[in-house]
Amino acid sequence: MKIKNFNQNKVLILSALKRFCLGIVILGLILFLCAGDINYWNAWLYLTALSISIFLFGVFLYIKDKELLQKRLNTGEKEEEQKAYTFIAGLSFLSTFVVCGLDYRFNWSHVPFAASIIALLIMLAGFGLFVLTLMYNRYASRVVEIQNGQKVIDTGVYAAVRHPMYTAAIIMFFSSPIVLDSYYAVIPMLLFLIGIIMRIINEEKILRNGLEEYGNYIKKVKYRLIPFIW
Repeated sequence: MKIKNFNQNKVLILSALKRFCLGIVILGLILFLCAGDINYWNAWLYLTALSISIFLFGVFLYIKDKELLQKRLNTGEKEEEQKAYTFIAGLSFLSTFVVCGLDYRFNWSHVPFAASIIALLIMLAGFGLFVLTLMYNRYASRVVEIQNGQKVIDTGVYAAVRHPMYTAAIIMFFSSPIVLDSYYAVIPMLLFLIGIIMRIINEEKILRNGLEEYGNYIKKVKYRLIPFIW
């Protein structure tokens, strides 16, 4: 039994480290190759803050909740509508970071240092909201599905909006171009917002059909992403 658990933990650690390192390396390559300059300090600032945040949270999940960590590593969408969202989100991220690098190379725009630091703090606050959301909802897989024993969460951040994790994602990713010294890169990030809206509409349909109490939750918490707006 101990050997089996050891092997499972080893696989989980290797899978998480592989995903983490691959993501950071690919993101770094996109930014620096498009920028044409290894001295793109905004990119170093962004990658350092993002890497430390993700790594520390991954360690925390491994210690406290391995099952949830495994769920966060699962990216195999089953719904066709969600596959469309994944494509749109991926295209948005790629375009955004390419534009950030090109903006730096060709000096299309310039964000004041103070604004980049403020945006970094906002991005980290968004990551904090993401972490808090996961603490309230252990069913928060990266794929849209109804899990065994899943219940509707209506406390904490879920008492304010129905999809706080997507709110956190919007805060994080819309502040990212400003951290990376680009105003123009905010434009392709709008695709991500469109994808989020598509995902929420489809996800709520699945949740209403799969969870009896979700209909009452919708009546109780009116707003999906931003209180008093939507």
